[in-house]
Amino acid sequence: MAKRQQKTRTRADWDGEKVNALARAFLSMRGSREMKAFLRDLLTESEVVEFANRFYAARAIAGSTHYAAIEDATGLSSRTIARVKKWYRHGKGGYKLAIRRYKH
Repeated sequence: MAKRQQKTRTRADWDGEKVNALARAFLSMRGSREMKAFLRDLLTESEVVEFANRFYAARAIAGSTHYAAIEDATGLSSRTIARVKKWYRHGKGGYKLAIRRYKH
């Protein structure tokens, strides 16, 4: 059996209909209960927790929390925290927007 070649992701993939459909699906959720159900069906439990930890890290970075405290609270590696910090500071603004709109 021939091995499938892994397709390289491109800007066209990011801007394509599949990603747009996923974004619209997220936007169609009404409330945290629906969103959590969708996330759990879409992702594994560990993936959901990983994304939650990254969002926690972004909020902590916004509050000038030290890496060690973020590592202790999340179990994320310093490399992952650095990546979150990079995207928080130089990304498309998604982390900053979500943090501004986040309600405890």
